Amino acid sequence: MRYPGLTLRILGAGNPAMGPAMGPGKAALISQIVASGSISAAARNMGMSYRRAWQLVEAINASFTEPVVLTAIGGKRGGGASVTDFGRQLVAQFHAMEDKASAAIADDIARLSQQLRKPIARGKVR
Repeated sequence: MRYPGLTLRILGAGNPAMGPAMGPGKAALISQIVASGSISAAARNMGMSYRRAWQLVEAINASFTEPVVLTAIGGKRGGGASVTDFGRQLVAQFHAMEDKASAAIADDIARLSQQLRKPIARGKVR
């Protein structure tokens, strides 16, 4: 079980401007590319610009020792993208790490959550 308040990011030795080597957003982008076979469709599904998705794919590929996403240049049927076996394993490994981290601190999160302020109800004013 992953807790929404816990965000795991794996830092790499790449360009700090492109953020962590792997995090929930990059894992989601890779998963969307698997599902759609397209960087542009993955970007649309995530509400992200095509340019930003391309930048992230380039950063992901530059961060790891093997390619994560392979691209094909457009033609009569258009281009496309595919995620390598390495990329699929990477996302699965990342999600497993998220699950382990969440499980390790589940009790701490529960205790801390009890100390949070309750949301203020919005609506009718009396």
